Amino acid sequence: MRYFEKISFLQFKKDISDDLDLYNSYNLPKRSTKSSAGYDFEAIMDFTLKPGEIKKIPLGIKVDMNEGEVLFLIVRSSQGFKYNVRLCNQVGVIDKDYYNNPDNEGHMWIKLENHGDKDYIVSKGDKIIQGIFMNFLTVDNEEEVNNVRTSGIGSTDKKGND
Repeated sequence: MRYFEKISFLQFKKDISDDLDLYNSYNLPKRSTKSSAGYDFEAIMDFTLKPGEIKKIPLGIKVDMNEGEVLFLIVRSSQGFKYNVRLCNQVGVIDKDYYNNPDNEGHMWIKLENHGDKDYIVSKGDKIIQGIFMNFLTVDNEEEVNNVRTSGIGSTDKKGND
């Protein structure tokens, strides 16, 4: 089963704000058209990204998915074409075992950079990123992998994940 859900309010308070109204007011990602591949994530609050500025932005969302699947977070085409705004890591890769990890519940964040010459102004509810689910393959002769994720962002290269 694959689905999006909000992080818990406890995690929301830790990462973002203790504003329950804000927590209750933002939406889960959804596709905008019947044939859309991407699920649009909306900004959960207003922000402005000045030219040359980099900003880490919380999504307030976590995702669970089936084995053999990955969620790619990709900048929306209009952001690059119209505003020259990019994801700092170009493509976010969300693994199945990121969901409900002990560090941050699987709370997804993005980091945007404004390469343009104008302020990039985002209002709460504006679409800011898209997520696309994909199947992935592994090599046939892979040694058994027994490591498990015990942390959040960037944790798969840490020793002791077993």
